[in-house]
Amino acid sequence: MEFYYYIIAVAGGFLAGVLNAIAGFGSVVTLSIMIEFMGMPANLANGTNRINMFSQTALSTLAYFREGKLNFKRFRLAIILTFMGSVMGVYYALNISNEDFKLIFKYILLLMFIVVLVNPKRWIKETDLDFKMKTWITIPLFLALGFYGGFIQMGMGLFTLIILVLLAKTNIIEANAIKVFIIAMYSLMLIFVFNYKGLVDWKIGLTFALGQGIGGYMAAHYASTYPKADIWVYRILIIVVLVVLFKTFDIYQVLLEFCI
Repeated sequence: MEFYYYIIAVAGGFLAGVLNAIAGFGSVVTLSIMIEFMGMPANLANGTNRINMFSQTALSTLAYFREGKLNFKRFRLAIILTFMGSVMGVYYALNISNEDFKLIFKYILLLMFIVVLVNPKRWIKETDLDFKMKTWITIPLFLALGFYGGFIQMGMGLFTLIILVLLAKTNIIEANAIKVFIIAMYSLMLIFVFNYKGLVDWKIGLTFALGQGIGGYMAAHYASTYPKADIWVYRILIIVVLVVLFKTFDIYQVLLEFCI
């Protein structure tokens, strides 16, 4: 493989790490590079992507933990359920086609963008320590979340934030801390599963992991210490989702044709 591929992988990984640590959709960057630029089959890219996902989320978790933003006790059940769901989801991840991969994601993404825009004040608030989600809601919700993470991963960060911020009433920074820990937990397990099936390119995955780990750690550190981080994280979240929507639905091409 050409040397400049590895340079692109480190740079793309760094950007993905920053996005994942504070908003989400880092996998859109890495998977787009792997599939569209490097020409990797969808299943191989999906498996390889788990290496850099683990690297970034593990280091982001470390940064949030050092800043005192991780509340394991409050989200113990959610963590366990998400891991269990990912075990079920990986079965389908091994069989999904590139076309189905993109089709499922693009329409879920549109729905999520609408949810993000509705009532912005819900995203910028302090954690309500007295609030506890009902068990009958928590169990199916986090099982489904884990299933999706094991299945596709793209957009997992946003879906997790929606549940933790809007439903569990957690501050967006603390929600990000739990989010990256959850993803790190099941990503490590998925690496072994995909590798067993021969669906991991270790050279490419570790190259992305280098950039993504650094980007994730730096972003998590500054998000935890900057006074108005929650406001900026919400703004970045909107920008990222909007850019991904334009890319996914080829809106820029429609606008270009309209202007011409």
